[in-house]
Amino acid sequence: MSARYVLAIDQGTTSTRAIIFNHHGGIVSVGQKEHEQIFPRAGWVEHDPREIWNNVREVVAQALAKADVTRHDIAAVGITNQRETTVVWDRHTGVPVYNAIVWQDTRTQPIVDRLAAKGGVDRFKHIVGLPLSTYFAGTKLVWILENVEGARARAEAGELLFGTIDTWVLWNLTGGVDGGVHATDVTNASRTMFLDLATLAWNDDILAAFGVPKSMLPQVRSSSEVYGVAEASSLLREVPIAGILGDQQAATFGQAAFGAGEAKNTYGTGNFLIFNTGTNIVNSENGLLTTVAYKLGDGPTHYALEGSIAVTGALVQWLRDNLGLITSAAEIEALANTVKDNGGAYFVPAFSGLYAPHWRSDARGALVGLTGYVNKGHLARAALEAIAFQTREVLDAVNADSKVPLTELKVDGGATTNSLLLQFQADILDVPVVRPVVAETTALGAAYAAGLAVGYWCRLHDLRSNWQEGKRWTPNLAADERERLYRNWKKAVTKTLGWVDADVAG
Repeated sequence: MSARYVLAIDQGTTSTRAIIFNHHGGIVSVGQKEHEQIFPRAGWVEHDPREIWNNVREVVAQALAKADVTRHDIAAVGITNQRETTVVWDRHTGVPVYNAIVWQDTRTQPIVDRLAAKGGVDRFKHIVGLPLSTYFAGTKLVWILENVEGARARAEAGELLFGTIDTWVLWNLTGGVDGGVHATDVTNASRTMFLDLATLAWNDDILAAFGVPKSMLPQVRSSSEVYGVAEASSLLREVPIAGILGDQQAATFGQAAFGAGEAKNTYGTGNFLIFNTGTNIVNSENGLLTTVAYKLGDGPTHYALEGSIAVTGALVQWLRDNLGLITSAAEIEALANTVKDNGGAYFVPAFSGLYAPHWRSDARGALVGLTGYVNKGHLARAALEAIAFQTREVLDAVNADSKVPLTELKVDGGATTNSLLLQFQADILDVPVVRPVVAETTALGAAYAAGLAVGYWCRLHDLRSNWQEGKRWTPNLAADERERLYRNWKKAVTKTLGWVDADVAG
């Protein structure tokens, strides 16, 4: 193949990036731009879909310019995205009917309660692998249909399209109103609450229960195939769009965790631990999600257990933006290193309730154990430790479900530059933590999926050979101290529960 590179569009919760990779999985260039976080009310989180699409075009231009390459050098484009975030737009004008409702948003709890009144929160879990929750795209779509004037009538008339962010980007990239491809991949589809995991088809009974017209939904495709080509006015004109993976599945793929028993943990806005269960659908008994890991073309579907944590890196951002405790996220490690421990303080960042393994939408954040001794260094350390404690809870659930304890944890994401965090993570888990040379595994996974579809890479073995260990952290904490800290953390979690009731908004 004459084209030298693959480009990945990584549309995340706080920013959009375009990253160009070479055949060895190395980064050639990066374009990046943040987008606005919109908080209309407590518990509501929105993005402007048009801003996101404009940023996609801008970062692609940045990446091409920095690498001094053109579309002729790009073999294929892969897309990875913040999952569950929901967009509804007019198929004829391309105009969204409302802002994108972000995965962290909790406004749909009344819809969850209404649907759970008949069968409980696990009403559809045996089909879709997910509990009823504000987290997933389905209830967000219902909220738009019920609260945006005219939306339901327009949807039932076939005028509106629904998609997660991958679908929105793909539709625009392939022409939009002029023949844009309205599709999603199996990993993103599995986050809607509408997909039957066994058949990989939209479930008509569930759509009826939610009151969602099937005409709105995108076509479900594999994670690695040519969906279409970039439209004529694009800098990527005629380059095939050939890979789509939700961000956490993409990170798993980028970590070369292709087989059953392999896992990774991504440290981003939230934390997401994915444990590959191979071609078997494993139903969790310990608060985890069952989801699609990937499907390559006509190959078999691979599934996973997932532990989703809503707020980890977002807590550091909150300390920066809301409290002014630091001026950049990178400063938190130095601040935390000014003290030798947490001073007895524990920070439970249940800003959007608690996700895995608790699934408590009535929880809200708490900072407990405060005394006059605690200073801002202790708060910084407590924030970092909260990330690691939440991961311990999820990994305990994975070990219980899989019956095969992990012996090491592969990690990736922005927060993995923080050595203090990763050392504490190894200490509290009592297993080694390993970071690869290329930490941008989310974008790399999307690039791999796209490259496989067009023959840029031929085998999964080729991708495994690209993976290299960058750094390893080994446990260095006495067992009694580890369990004391974890016991206090679990006590702190109990203080967050039951906060939201009829008298407390948000």
